[in-house]
Parts: sequence; C-alpha cells; structure tokens
Amino acid sequence: MTVSVQATQDRQIALPEDRFAQELAFLAAYDEGPRPPGWLLTPRAVVTFVCGSAGEVLSASDGRKSTISGKFVGERSLVERCVVTLAGERGLLLVGEPGTAKSMLSELLSAAVCGTSTLTVQGTAGTTEDQLRYGWNYAMLLAQGPSRQAMVPSPVLTAMTRGAVARIEEVTRCLPEVQDALVSLLSERRMSVPELAGGESGDGTVHAVPGFTLIATANLRDKGVSEMSAALKRRFNFETVGPIADLDAETALVRSQATSALERSGAEFAVDDTVLQALVTAFRDLRTGRSAEGWEIERPSTVMSTAEAVQVASAMGIGAAYLGTGLDVVRTLPGHLLGTVRKDDPTDHARLLGYWDGPVRRRAESGSPLWRTLWELRDELT
Repeated sequence: MTVSVQATQDRQIALPEDRFAQELAFLAAYDEGPRPPGWLLTPRAVVTFVCGSAGEVLSASDGRKSTISGKFVGERSLVERCVVTLAGERGLLLVGEPGTAKSMLSELLSAAVCGTSTLTVQGTAGTTEDQLRYGWNYAMLLAQGPSRQAMVPSPVLTAMTRGAVARIEEVTRCLPEVQDALVSLLSERRMSVPELAGGESGDGTVHAVPGFTLIATANLRDKGVSEMSAALKRRFNFETVGPIADLDAETALVRSQATSALERSGAEFAVDDTVLQALVTAFRDLRTGRSAEGWEIERPSTVMSTAEAVQVASAMGIGAAYLGTGLDVVRTLPGHLLGTVRKDDPTDHARLLGYWDGPVRRRAESGSPLWRTLWELRDELT
C-alpha cells in the first residue's frame, strides 16, 4: 500500500514503513540475495536499513543510488543477532532499561521484514487473552453461529495468517495466565479455536504460515511486572538493549529527535550545542552514578534515559521558541532536570542537589563558563 506524502505529514508520528518507504523500496532492489519465507528484504538489507550505510552511497542494479540513514544508535552486532533470530522464526525478546529504544528497534525490524509495524498488542495489567488470540463479531455469531467470518482476529493471529511479524509491547505487564497463551503459539505455531471444531468444516485450528514470528519488549525496572514462566522464556531469544555508550552519539541523537519534535510543533530547534551537551552529560552522570571524570555520584531512582533527555531538550526548545522573553535557555535546564528526577521518588531531589554540589561545582571551579552558570543557578533547585 502506498501512503501519500500529505497523509504522512498529517500524522504526528509517521510509521517507519511510511517514513522510510523510499529506503525500503531501494533496499529491496539493491540486495537481490536469498530471503527467508515472507521477508520483503534480505537479512543483510534489514541490518543496513536499521543501522544505515555509514554515509556510503549504495547502487542498485536498476541504476538507482541511495544513502541509507542510521535509525538505531547501538551495536551493529546486536541488530545482526536480532535479525538472525527472526530469520530462524524464533521469538525475539528485547529487554533493557526504560527509554533505550526497544520499541523503536522492534518497529524498524518489523517494517523491514514484513512491511508493517502495526500488528501490535500493548501489554498492560488489563490485557486479556482475547487480545492475543481472537474475539467475535457477536452480531454475526448470533446470526450464523461460530465461523471464520465471525471471528475478530488479534494482531497476533493476523500475523500468523499473513506470515508477518507481531509485536507485543511490555509483555511482562500482562498477567501470567495471559502470557501463557504465547507458549503454544511459539512452540506449536498454531492456535486452537474450540468454537470451530464442531462446525461443518471441523477446522478448529489456525496454522501459522512461513514467516510468522513475534517480537516482545520488556523493561527491567518496571513496577508491577509479572514474571515470565520458564516455559515462555525458553521460547524467546533474549537480547539486551543498553544505553548509548558514546557521548557524542547520544548528543547527536538527542539533537536529531528534538529537532524533529520542534518541526512537528512548527518551530525551529535553537538550543546551543554546548547546552545540549551539558544536558546529555548530566543525564549520563546521573544514569551511571559516575561522572566522566570518575567522580562518584548518588544515582536517583528515576531512569535517566535518552528518551527522557530528548523530552527535556524538546521542552527547552519549545520554551525558547514560544515563550522566549530574553531568558537564556540554559537557565531553564535545572528546572527541567528537577522535574525529571522527581518523577518516581521525591527524595531524589536531594540526590540532584548532591550532583550540583559535586560535579557541577567542581566543573565550575575548573573554569568552564557553562558549568559556572549552572552552578550559579543552584537556587533554582531549592
């Protein structure tokens, strides 16, 4: 299905299969190698789509040329292992701290493999087994009795019949009895429909066609998590998505994501690069419990993720664009950091003050003008 540029622009966030449609079409022609059943791209092309071509201009056999943008900032070997798992039709479970782009990676992989990232179930404490299996059109059920036409398939069942990738977000937020519905799906690759077993066709089983697989995500630090059973764990390959290791790479990602957010708001992102780097540095220090200089820091209980850094950078940019009154944007940084740190535990306020009295003060004393300004803004935290 082709989505017009105007239709994509009318959405706050475009689906990856729409946003990068030209890249996907190019890669399908660029790499004509063997593909697993149901795949739109070769496994090698899927890796290139996710990680990018590192600035290299690729040439397809039809004469087209293109540079593939990098979309996931992380180890290429991690992406390669994920692709190998999916090519083997095995379940993939992406685990890690909140805000490490697990969902984004699952969307990119699904879009590249089967052309859609929308066959998704959002796991919550209220997710029911029907949302993983099927429901019924009750008007048709009452009029005609149980039939395939009266069934309302879940995204997982749809993926099974199409040979596509289904996604389950926050699988450990689902209750254990709901999670258990996945065990037989991942091992037997079929779904029983008892209501159809006694019908005229006697067809009470839906079989997965080649290409079907499942990507799930789970946070390591969520509250109210339901532990996965050993049986379900054995049916997934676990891959841990960690924080971005490189400061410059994380800063560039925060800048790119915040710029896109401001563009959607009709404004220009005008936060200075030095301020942005200070923001990312503070997040990294508080996330790891150690500064770049090696100074020990008391970590807050809040996860200081890259996703949160993007939100703060976007808020600073929006404030500067729409509420600019001559106030230097750097002066809003302490307040935004405090709002982030205090999300989970009010006592984290003291930990942020400790960070200001430690690394921020020491950097100010070393002669850094920006960190001196931040140190002078300590009262904004009290």
